Amino acid sequence: MAKPLQCPQCGNESVVRTSCFSPAERVAGLLFVSPFRCQACSFRFLAFRLGRRYPMNLVDRREYKRIPVRLFLSFSGGRVRGDGTVLDISMGGCVIKSKTQVKAGDIFYLQIVLAEQQPPVEVAGIVRSVSDRGISFKFLRAAQENKRLLEFLHGQSGGTEGAVHSARPLLPADPAEPG
Repeated sequence: MAKPLQCPQCGNESVVRTSCFSPAERVAGLLFVSPFRCQACSFRFLAFRLGRRYPMNLVDRREYKRIPVRLFLSFSGGRVRGDGTVLDISMGGCVIKSKTQVKAGDIFYLQIVLAEQQPPVEVAGIVRSVSDRGISFKFLRAAQENKRLLEFLHGQSGGTEGAVHSARPLLPADPAEPG
């Protein structure tokens, strides 16, 4: 039976295979050694993959697993202020829906409400893209540096995959909110 692959730093089994960064990693791949990233602590490491159990989904450019959510947020940067709904979040960033006009490269200060009775989590992010799906932000510092956000992400990914977390009702002006 295949032995589960664990993160050498934290011992967690929540690891995903990630893309090679260098020619040396590509050569190592010929010897069945691949890069992996721990979803719990973000540690990136090389490991022999034969005889090891790990998620076999296709390797993509994302370093972190996305968690579907429905959270209120507000953001500001320069002369732009806005609010919206976080649709998915990971240790590396989030995707939001907002009517505020932004463009790729803009840097914002995000305030994400994780629970109604708690102050929002504050993170800085850069707009990576704007599309019909929403506004994609990359956090300027990894989520593991923000204890509350890290705890939230661990709580959401632990056995609740596919579940949508609604920490707070949407804005009253949002037509998606039940009347």
